[in-house]
Amino acid sequence: MMVTHKTTAGASVPPQHTGKQVDLDAHIDLPDEESARNFFLLAKRRLLDVNNWYQIAEIPMATFVLTDEYGGEAVKSRPEEGDKIRVDIPGPGPSAGDGYDWVVIEAIDEVDGQASEMCSITLRPTANPLKLNDDTAHFFKDVASSTIVVERQGHQVIARYHGRNEVTNTDTDSVVDNARNAMVGIGAKLGLSYPQWKSLVAGLVSKPQNNEQT
Repeated sequence: MMVTHKTTAGASVPPQHTGKQVDLDAHIDLPDEESARNFFLLAKRRLLDVNNWYQIAEIPMATFVLTDEYGGEAVKSRPEEGDKIRVDIPGPGPSAGDGYDWVVIEAIDEVDGQASEMCSITLRPTANPLKLNDDTAHFFKDVASSTIVVERQGHQVIARYHGRNEVTNTDTDSVVDNARNAMVGIGAKLGLSYPQWKSLVAGLVSKPQNNEQT
């Protein structure tokens, strides 16, 4: 059983043991609690709209495609635990992932309350569901995790990103994949993935667009 710890509004975040840790946040202050509740619902819809994370991010880089647990593109109203996400990062992808990085949705947590509300999604590197092997198809090893949170505390709506145990995946059977993962992983450790997550977090709590309703 995975041990987790709670953020202020109850999101489960895997503990940090090894590698790099990243924590980011952004927030918006609303004039009253009703406005904050309505905006939280918008932020939650954005968080669960995986296929549109690219548009939600203020400076989009990677694209994300929600699939079912077998890698088939899913047409559903919201993601579920066990679903996979196909990630397309600029540049060459790993052969293990057929050119893509893959993560599994490990957990979706929700808390409803009067003073605060929360929704979070935790992702973990995983194997390519379209191949019959267990090789992790990602530039980080499967000890790494990414938890994205939206929460309301009173009149404020907050978005958070928590990266844990970010260790580069250079122990695969493919020399080419090891070199690629090393380059991407080192870049991430140097902060090159920081703009991607910072941009998504900021986008989750940005003001509504013309086609959005709170």
